[in-house]
Amino acid sequence: MTESPLRSRLRAAATTARRERDRSLAGALGSALAALDNAEAVPHVAGPAVSHGEHVAGGTVGLGGDVARRVLSDVDEAELVEREVQELLSGAATYDEAGAVERAADLRRVAGQLRAVLTDRG
Repeated sequence: MTESPLRSRLRAAATTARRERDRSLAGALGSALAALDNAEAVPHVAGPAVSHGEHVAGGTVGLGGDVARRVLSDVDEAELVEREVQELLSGAATYDEAGAVERAADLRRVAGQLRAVLTDRG
C-alpha cells in the first residue's frame, strides 16, 4: 500500500523539523502521524483461544497474524490533522489564560505550520 500525499508531506516536514532541532514542530508532526496510524487500527475482537502460550501470561498460540488495517480517505486524514491543529490552538488559549504567552505563541506557530502542511497540495 502506498503512502498518502498528506502522510508524505507530514513525514518530510517532520524530518526537516528534526534536522532544524524544532522540537515543538517535530513533536506536533509526530503526533499527527500517530493520530493517523491510530485511526487505522482495527478494534481487537476476542475469539476463543486455541491453546495458551507457555512464555506469555494469557498468550495464545495459533491466533496471531496480521489484520488488515482500516483505510482512511484523504478527507478522513485531513479531518484528523485538523483536529490536531485545533488541540494545539486550544492549548495555546489555555497557556494564554495562565500567562504563559511565549508557550502560547509557540503552540500557535506550530499549529500554523501543521495547517500549512495540511493545506499544501503540491
